[in-house]
Amino acid sequence: MIDFHSHILPGIDDGSPDVSTSLRMVAEMKRQGIETILATSHFYATKQSPEQFLFNRYHAFERLSPQLSARSPEILLGAEVLFFPGISRMRELPDLCVEGTNLLLLEMPFKPWSENTVQEVKSLASSGEYTILLAHIERYYSQQPRRVWDEFLDYGMLMQANADFFLSLFSRHKALRLLKESRIHLLGTDAHNMTTRAPRMQEAVSVIRKYLGSEFLSYMDDLGHHLLCDALE
Repeated sequence: MIDFHSHILPGIDDGSPDVSTSLRMVAEMKRQGIETILATSHFYATKQSPEQFLFNRYHAFERLSPQLSARSPEILLGAEVLFFPGISRMRELPDLCVEGTNLLLLEMPFKPWSENTVQEVKSLASSGEYTILLAHIERYYSQQPRRVWDEFLDYGMLMQANADFFLSLFSRHKALRLLKESRIHLLGTDAHNMTTRAPRMQEAVSVIRKYLGSEFLSYMDDLGHHLLCDALE
């Protein structure tokens, strides 16, 4: 199982505050059956340069990696990149993809998107340089017309949902429906700590298996390994 969205690196964003917390998060993810973790710390272009982000990410990982055991899940470095006007022209954008891939985890604004925003994301997707994975789509899915989501899917974009989306009684039905309609492709814990935003992948997997069977889990696993095949070799 692959966790496509996490904030496990210590002291780099609003995720894990220290190495001790990161190690407990990694151990819990391992217990839940996660074999690969994408460490997708927040990147905000208005707050730091790509160079500063990459420097901070490197040193956060350097603090964590010596403490990991040989049985720990593999960690791939990436970023959760917040959309901003002009993102398609940022020269350093490839450096923010998941290492060894062209997979870009893109966080969209939590409001209705302008046509300019939609067109710029479509331009990114059609460039051939990136595979766009939209982060936690449940947070803004209902704020956009269905036409936008249909167009994004036609452009080959992928959609990531958080495990918690499948666990609330208020959102479970919608989460399962979107997964069944191939409007969710990959899962992430979006874990930030071991208290308020702890990893809950195992619970989400159990819900999916109970209501939809194992075929959707197998599909996500196969797709995930395909996307990361070069990085996992």
